[in-house]
Amino acid sequence: MDFDPEGKRLPIKIDTATNAEYCPQPLTAAEREANCSAHQLAGQAAKALRKSRRAFLKTLAGSAATLLAFNQVFARSGQAGGYFSIAQEAAYDESAATHNIGGDEFIFDIQNHCVDPSGKWAQGKSGERWMTVLNQIFDQRRKCMTGRFDCYSAEQMIKEVFLDSDTDVAVVSALWGGRDNNPTPMDYASEARRIAAASGSGHRILIQGGVMPNEPGGLEFMEIQAKEFGVAAWKTYPQWGPDGTGYFMDDPEYGIPLIEKARALGVKIICAHRGLPLSGMDYQYSDPADIARAAKLYPDVTFICYHAGFEAGIPEGPYRPDNAQGVDRLIKAHQENGFRPNTGNLYAELGSVWRYCMSKPDQAAHLMGKLIKYFGAERICWGTDALWYGSPQDQILAFRSFQISESFQNQYEYAAITPQMRRQIFGLNAASIYKLDVPQLRTVLHNDNLSRLKAVYNETSNPSFETFGPKTRRAFREIISAHQGKPG
Repeated sequence: MDFDPEGKRLPIKIDTATNAEYCPQPLTAAEREANCSAHQLAGQAAKALRKSRRAFLKTLAGSAATLLAFNQVFARSGQAGGYFSIAQEAAYDESAATHNIGGDEFIFDIQNHCVDPSGKWAQGKSGERWMTVLNQIFDQRRKCMTGRFDCYSAEQMIKEVFLDSDTDVAVVSALWGGRDNNPTPMDYASEARRIAAASGSGHRILIQGGVMPNEPGGLEFMEIQAKEFGVAAWKTYPQWGPDGTGYFMDDPEYGIPLIEKARALGVKIICAHRGLPLSGMDYQYSDPADIARAAKLYPDVTFICYHAGFEAGIPEGPYRPDNAQGVDRLIKAHQENGFRPNTGNLYAELGSVWRYCMSKPDQAAHLMGKLIKYFGAERICWGTDALWYGSPQDQILAFRSFQISESFQNQYEYAAITPQMRRQIFGLNAASIYKLDVPQLRTVLHNDNLSRLKAVYNETSNPSFETFGPKTRRAFREIISAHQGKPG
């Protein structure tokens, strides 16, 4: 079965889908026009190359044509901050497209999600709420068997992330909510790793332990996860709490004990959802300032700020210390706690924020420009929030070709994005954090079963080009209603 036989979906997705942690934002006029223009150019190029639309769009030339069309529209709309650096001939020449956006970077995606398809977690009120979200609201449900969640499974994640994208290694990231009714329970995250291992590719998946220190038994559960499941890092949601009240990462009641426990267990990577206020939770606990304070207190622990503290609907502009919203909050905290570019134990992660900004060239330029300027390219990590946005390949291709314009470089003292910066951000930074030997690992990856499977798959690849999160305000409100205003 071909997911899109008529070629109605573009390989680079500009739509309103979210990861269900923020409300879908309407497309701008430029984004709508960009989609229309890309469809037109794809049709022209496919006809010129004597290919069907679907066959053409599955090629790198199809992706190049899409990005080139975006360039034209965004330039006309006056967005001069950034562009996709692609030669015009790449839309009609596969070799030129490969040269422009093919890439050979080591890609380590530290934010991926999958769901236990058995539904064992669907018990009680919390489980019923998750059932509503996954089975009735997310667009992904159309690919699921009735009453099952196979379309969110580890197998589906492996297909979308490893077969349909250039990702080499991924982290299965913990979800929010209590551990008894969490759709990604620890034993299933471990199962995802086992599934990959059964195919001779166990080195491709690492798992995080979910930590809710304000949940009864939360710290004790850390010991089980470390000793029985061999977690590589921790994931926490300081905004979440069983009663709707979160915590600060440096507070003595919950935050400091979490960090001390991580140190005692020898798993000293703490990833925290910061920014992206969760509906029904106290807004103050979304502020990322606490992760910078915690990082200063514990220089022997690595802290990764997921989503880089961004907020949907808050335009990203040049850094302003007085701006109390969006990524600027994280940069301010980074500066106030004495961190400098390319040094220290505090990192920014791009999950959801790059996907949100990549269709807004000015915002994308400010996002990457100021993070590179203040954090440094060696302190930014790649993450995509797949599966919620489907395959992460479009995010990869967009970032691989994105460049900050000379006008923005001059005006805001931003650096041009170099190939080495891309390599650092795509995977080398996270590999250093997780202590992966990249040269040795790439040799193993090149010869594992998944690489062999991908070589066969590429002959008749079948990417869905679909996103799976809620795409309308109504769908998002239904999620919140199902959760009684809470995210877990």
